[in-house]
Amino acid sequence: MPRILVDADSCPVKEETYRVAKRYGLDVVLVSAQWLRAPPEPWLSLEVVKDEGQLDAADDRIVEIAGAGDIVVTEDILLAGRCLEEGAQVLSPRGRVFTEDSIGEAIATRELMAGLRESGEITGGPAPFGKRDRSNFLQELDSAVNRSRRSAH
Repeated sequence: MPRILVDADSCPVKEETYRVAKRYGLDVVLVSAQWLRAPPEPWLSLEVVKDEGQLDAADDRIVEIAGAGDIVVTEDILLAGRCLEEGAQVLSPRGRVFTEDSIGEAIATRELMAGLRESGEITGGPAPFGKRDRSNFLQELDSAVNRSRRSAH
């Protein structure tokens, strides 16, 4: 049975994730560097990973527990690439699906944008998170769950 693993510290779609998980009877694991308020549900767990000077401790924990059939929700492109290597499906809170075919381009674009921001060429960040992003996420999460369930049979 697939699980949904959430890079939870700044995830704007936790409530949407809970609704989809409840509908399909899936477990959700929130992984965070700090304590978060979460509904007291038997299918929902929170793992707080103390960083102890290690910046990516929560990311490392997600990679450690991710496996084939799992669905990882993260905006972190490098984490997405690591989870894909573990056989998980990965999508962003905006509904972007990361695949083996698209992750290289996503990483290259990330590096290019970081360079442009450092040089002052670009001063803004991503567009504000909106209703369309939330809707795209729900649609893609539903599709990911169905893909996972089909491949499990």
